[in-house]
Amino acid sequence: MKRESVNTLLIRKYNQPLPRYTSYPTVPFWEEQLNIDDWISRFSARFDQENHQNGIAIYVHLPFCESLCTYCGCNKKITTNHKVEEEYLSALQKEWKLYKKLMNQTPVIRELHLGGGTPTFFSTKNLGRVIDLILSRSILHPQHEFSIEAHPNHTSIGQLKMLYDKGFRRISFGVQDNNAEVQRVINRIQPFENVIKATQDARAVGFTSINFDLIYGLPLQTVPSIERTINEVIQLMPDRIAFYSYAHVPWTSKAQRLFDETNLPSPEEKLALYMKGKELLLQHGYVDVGMDHFTLPSDDLYKAWSLGQLHRSFMGYGTQRSGLLMGLGVSSISDTGDAYAQNSKTLHDYYEAVEKGEFPIQKGYLLTETDVAFKNYILDIACKGKTTFREREQELLQEHSFPILRELEKDGLVSWNSSGVKLTEQGHYFIRNVCSAFDLYLGKVKKGKEVFSKAI
Repeated sequence: MKRESVNTLLIRKYNQPLPRYTSYPTVPFWEEQLNIDDWISRFSARFDQENHQNGIAIYVHLPFCESLCTYCGCNKKITTNHKVEEEYLSALQKEWKLYKKLMNQTPVIRELHLGGGTPTFFSTKNLGRVIDLILSRSILHPQHEFSIEAHPNHTSIGQLKMLYDKGFRRISFGVQDNNAEVQRVINRIQPFENVIKATQDARAVGFTSINFDLIYGLPLQTVPSIERTINEVIQLMPDRIAFYSYAHVPWTSKAQRLFDETNLPSPEEKLALYMKGKELLLQHGYVDVGMDHFTLPSDDLYKAWSLGQLHRSFMGYGTQRSGLLMGLGVSSISDTGDAYAQNSKTLHDYYEAVEKGEFPIQKGYLLTETDVAFKNYILDIACKGKTTFREREQELLQEHSFPILRELEKDGLVSWNSSGVKLTEQGHYFIRNVCSAFDLYLGKVKKGKEVFSKAI
């Protein structure tokens, strides 16, 4: 699509605060005091159902970073004291034991993802201990997939070899932007030579899928600067590229208040950044497979997308679809399909709970049958660009979703009828807005309260 074909009026109209829909209902609507017994009951039932049939997915949050990237909205702890690794490992072990007590059979591990923070903050030895904690006395699913997030400045060949030996084949490097001035403003000084070395090392070791995270909408970014970054990145031909929209949420990420907001691109400029990046990626053989994600046709993510088997969770887009995601570590989230649980967001509260032998859960949500149905509509839109409506929800759809879909159709973003909805080509630029048509909770946000980043 040509840049000028996206109407400026539509950009202004639809640039509203909206969730990214890695969950539904979204986190702001979860209950601060989740009934732990109800959570345990749903977790145990789903584990019994999923373990030997599909295997389970595990996400381990490793929150430490040596320096603060001011754009980052993740839960992290900034420190250069690597003695924190030992205490955190001990806490992870205690939490894992709590979950193991709920399992009446040996866990079958289908997915393992290490996220952060900066997982490669941990020494090679301690990173290996985190992995061994999960894999020892577990069974590997024949189609298991292990992945890790990594900082190019802090990833050694020793870490990569250890990860490969333990079954990791996917790695995601946080590149973000190559422009020196942008890097200075976001406090992520990262020479491109470091990205080249980390990528070449990972390939030499044997990693088969390398992802780069890039962000558009950062302070001081321009179309020419993003074009240079994309062209440099394309030289390395990563298998996947996550081209994320910068989420400006200074009310929750205080470091973002360090920005001069006049340096942030306007919504129109931000969309131009995205469209230039997308144009270049498509020209060089990448395929747009969903919200913010591009992949080479040789990668498994493309194959899953082409077969209609793409999956989306708190770990992003993936090829596996376990019905149980277990989150370990501070602030991590578990998802049983019909229930969510999020751990305490502070290390103090997390450590205190596991030391007492208690689940460190701070908040969560138990989904109703209606919640699950509308969650699936949103996932279908995000992963397939279309969804089919069930007869059971027709009354609620007519009351809530259809009026919104009529407006979206009028603006050329969807085609739909009472049986289902499909994104148009232009609608892909407004995918969060289309997903929001199925969000029954969005209207409950208090007027004037800042909760979500803007859609564009």
